[in-house]
Amino acid sequence: MANPNGIGAAVRRREDFRFLTGQGTYTDDIDRPGQTYAYILRSPHAHARIRGIDLSGVSDAPGVVAIYTGQDMAADGVKSLPCGWLIHSRDGSPMKEPAHMPLAVDKVRHVGDSVAVVIARTRGQAQDAAERIVVDYEELPAVIDMNATLAPGATSVHDDVPGNLCYDWHLGDEAAVDAAFAKAAHVTKLDLVNQRLVPNAMEPRVAIGEYDRATGEHTLYTTSQNPHVIRLLMGAFVLGIPEHKLRVVAPDVGGGFGSKIFHYAEEAIVTWASRRAGVPVKWTSDRSEAFLTDAHGRDHLTHAELALDADGTFLGLRVRTTANMGAYLSTFSTSIPTYLYATLLAGQYRTPAIYAEVKAVFTTTTPVDAYRGAGRPEACYVIERLVDNAARELGIDKAEIRRRNFIPADAFPYATPVALTYDTGRFDICLDEALKMIDYDGFPARRAEAKARGKLRGIGLSSYIEACGIAPSNVAGALGARAGLYESAEVRFHPTGSVTVFTGSHSHGQSHETTFAQIVADKFGIPIETVEIVHGDTAKVPFGMGSYGSRSLAVGGSAIVKAIDKVVNKAKKIAAHMLEAAETDIEFSDGRFTVAGTDKSLGIGDIALSAYVPHNFPLDELEPGLDEQAFYDPKNFTYPNGTQVCEVEIDPDTGTTRIVNFVAADDFGRVINPMVVEGQVHGGIVQGIGQALFEHAVYDPESGQLLTGSYMDYCMPRADDLPSLQVTYHEEAPCTHNPLGVKGCGEAGTIGGAAAVMNAVVDALAEFGVGHIDMPATPEKVWRVIQAGKMPMAAE
Repeated sequence: MANPNGIGAAVRRREDFRFLTGQGTYTDDIDRPGQTYAYILRSPHAHARIRGIDLSGVSDAPGVVAIYTGQDMAADGVKSLPCGWLIHSRDGSPMKEPAHMPLAVDKVRHVGDSVAVVIARTRGQAQDAAERIVVDYEELPAVIDMNATLAPGATSVHDDVPGNLCYDWHLGDEAAVDAAFAKAAHVTKLDLVNQRLVPNAMEPRVAIGEYDRATGEHTLYTTSQNPHVIRLLMGAFVLGIPEHKLRVVAPDVGGGFGSKIFHYAEEAIVTWASRRAGVPVKWTSDRSEAFLTDAHGRDHLTHAELALDADGTFLGLRVRTTANMGAYLSTFSTSIPTYLYATLLAGQYRTPAIYAEVKAVFTTTTPVDAYRGAGRPEACYVIERLVDNAARELGIDKAEIRRRNFIPADAFPYATPVALTYDTGRFDICLDEALKMIDYDGFPARRAEAKARGKLRGIGLSSYIEACGIAPSNVAGALGARAGLYESAEVRFHPTGSVTVFTGSHSHGQSHETTFAQIVADKFGIPIETVEIVHGDTAKVPFGMGSYGSRSLAVGGSAIVKAIDKVVNKAKKIAAHMLEAAETDIEFSDGRFTVAGTDKSLGIGDIALSAYVPHNFPLDELEPGLDEQAFYDPKNFTYPNGTQVCEVEIDPDTGTTRIVNFVAADDFGRVINPMVVEGQVHGGIVQGIGQALFEHAVYDPESGQLLTGSYMDYCMPRADDLPSLQVTYHEEAPCTHNPLGVKGCGEAGTIGGAAAVMNAVVDALAEFGVGHIDMPATPEKVWRVIQAGKMPMAAE
């Protein structure tokens, strides 16, 4: 009998009651006895030498407990924040990895760089005291433009990295691509800007450091997506704290989108300062700080070319990208434009030859790292814009050119020319379903009707694929990863039959307390109400790598299944003893252990009680208890995929773009909770729409000031900017190498969203001779393109 709250059921989120009634516990809700408050003095300059810091009079300010500078931290042996992925340039040399001290020592390298920290009894007192600090800056030229930063004679962001080049990396067979282009009947080319974005999680970052002098133990409470990784990086590389003396707690987290993966300077500052000052220290970011200091996303400049034969078959792809690292290397920044971007340039297509070059550069801007999708949206945007452009130039229907070039269902497993092997896929199903949902065949009539009203209609497709659950660890390590990429789980049956699951994955909106509990309830045949999910505390969870890259279910869920299997195997041995049967005769189903061919059975709760009250227990064979741990290291990535279709209407008088319909048909493998999947896809699509039409982090090229440093200037999508999103999925091609058959869904909407919108916008503007327009397609930009158009529109 199927569990009504098990795998495949649309169970309502168990965590929602806590959040909706204001009973969640976020880091800022935590206050420690004797707690003080930190205010970080930040640089007002994009680039400057620190000639001196005058602290006179600061310690006399009301409430001040301590003031520290970068010199204090360096003198105490504090080291640079580490980068978690080593990239080698094409010549084999390692990337340039300049120091990133938690508090700047000699130079500041972006507006918002941390200079000093003031600790006081209240946050207001700390801020007031910080205003007394006088820093003697020698201003240096800002380095903002990515092309200019590589030019001869450009100002160096880091003195030990002349020329500002972090690495010059490549992937693919250049000779094979050159040969493909030599025989091509048509080549389509585009210059693309994937603009910088600010992540804008609902909850700003917070960090609390606490030191116990009696035990020598440090505790950090932080808004993190992966507390164990923070413990590893900060303890081993920055502060020199043994892991058994460092506890990291990440309680409820109000959104991350990748921006809370990384180890930030503030975490090290408060942890170190709490020991140095002898009091707990709390730092809370405000929204203005978040704009300046949360790692930004995207920021690529790309030239891309696609070679085709006369029938529209793809022959080769050539991509050259410059990626902005910002002022410093954030935790996983170097892997985003390389192994999470270029490896996905095959898309859903059987392009036989692909070659990519990536140059990563330093600029005097906020560091750039993973943002929802992390390299995969950038790759999808390159491919899908090229495909639409080629279809237009060759006069081939945009759906047909995709269908002609799809990897067929019988070709899997399929090795791409850029290092990945897709295990399974049915790309045709998603395309066909999306076209049906949008009524693709009826679009010409809708376009004509819009034109009669004086409007422009366009339709855009985006057939995406992404790689999730980065794996396996040994391969990732060979490619430069400085951490394992497995996940852990502990499944503990209690004597009364309830279950606690300790997972190394972290939930910050992914619904783990629901979906993980569904898996446990389904596998054990028990009520979901008896299952508790615990995460986010390194003192409770054995180890873990956190949540990012849509890995939670595919990797974290698989670890849980492995631990469940161990529990069931032990329980079978106990049941065999209690039922006086051979272990091989014991069958487990729907929560009961039965002797095959008989009606003799015991519930799993009976087994759990016996395990902890072992009066009738095989003590000579088994230890008491029913508690198992497991680690799962994937054999391969998982490959969610699908097709998104967007239909837009543009007002030529104002340039305003309105999305009138958006559909998505996806393949996520096996679906655990359809309602959660739909919510994840909706959120991802909206972030893709945000990039396509609204969002752009802009720096002044001369001063290096962030011009879009608040919601007054940085535009976010709102509910009235969106249509009702239509989402569906199929389960015809489950993942072949994890026990759940799942692929991941958290980033999918974002992967294809921006490309679908921009393809629709360009389609709407095609009659004006427009072949491309850069994101975001703001009303002003669209209006100017229309005004410059060759064919003025008239309603018919």
